[in-house]
Amino acid sequence: MNRMNIVSLGVKDMAKSIQFYRDELGFKTDEKENNPNIIFFDTSGTKLSLYPIDLLAKDINEKNTPKRTIGFSGFTLAYNAKSKDEVCSVIELARKAGAKIEKEPQDAFWGGYHAYFSDPDGYYWEVAWGPDFTFDKNNMLEF
Repeated sequence: MNRMNIVSLGVKDMAKSIQFYRDELGFKTDEKENNPNIIFFDTSGTKLSLYPIDLLAKDINEKNTPKRTIGFSGFTLAYNAKSKDEVCSVIELARKAGAKIEKEPQDAFWGGYHAYFSDPDGYYWEVAWGPDFTFDKNNMLEF
């Protein structure tokens, strides 16, 4: 089991989240509606989906829904850039889309360059470049 196909984010406001990801950040999807039950975005690799958080919790266990937490949940999503300039460009795109910039672009302790933003539901994204990052033909990071 060495594969992850979809990352689903439970969101409070589908229309707001779709506007953020599809209309502002440019995530690709065939979905035209602004408030569908679920939406899938085509990325270079793992799909990203948005799902109303209450429905996602019920889908997991209808009789004993998981408790929602507020704030940092212990994981981040990541966008790996191909240059320091791309890190800055993506952060500016996120800023214009209404993201909260949690950490401005800067050198990282591990030798790269990175920044963090959070989306309308508080999910944290790292935008990072590393001097040894290489990408395959599908723009997937290679290690």
